[in-house]
Amino acid sequence: MNYRDFITVEPNKRGGKPCVRGLRITVYEVLEYLASEMTQEEILDDFPDLTREDLKACIAYAADRERRIMIAPLSA
Repeated sequence: MNYRDFITVEPNKRGGKPCVRGLRITVYEVLEYLASEMTQEEILDDFPDLTREDLKACIAYAADRERRIMIAPLSA
C-alpha cells in the first residue's frame, strides 16, 4: 500500500496536519482512536467517510514517519 495515495497535507486544512484523503480527519485522530481500543468497525461506523484502506494508510504513514525518525543517530 502506498499511503501517499490516501494521506494529504494542505496548509489551510487542520493547520497543515496530515489528513485522510483531504477530509478533516487527521492521521493523529485515527491513530488515537485505534490506541484507545476502538475497533476498526467502531471507527468506520462513527466516520462513514473513512474506509479500511484509510485506516491502513494512517498506520503505514505513522510507521514510515517513525522509521525516518529512527534513522537519525541517538545522542549518548
